[in-house]
Amino acid sequence: MYLDQAKKQEIFGQYGKSNTDTGSAESQIALFSYRISHLTEHMKANRKDYSTERALTMLVGKRRALLSYLKNRDINRYRAIIKALGLRK
Repeated sequence: MYLDQAKKQEIFGQYGKSNTDTGSAESQIALFSYRISHLTEHMKANRKDYSTERALTMLVGKRRALLSYLKNRDINRYRAIIKALGLRK
């Protein structure tokens, strides 16, 4: 599997408060970004995989909703996660 428990803990440790911080908006956004990049590579090789395309679209929507939530709650945390992940906004 492309995303094992060790990789998840690494992402949570890097972008969250600790390795077990799975609920913060930053850690969820980072995890969604990792999954989006993986699915994007899959879609480049498999253009007609429509179920993956739908899942990718839904993940992008979830990440966008979390980013707008974070932007409304704390603009400094929003700017930090955008810069750390290299997202366009």
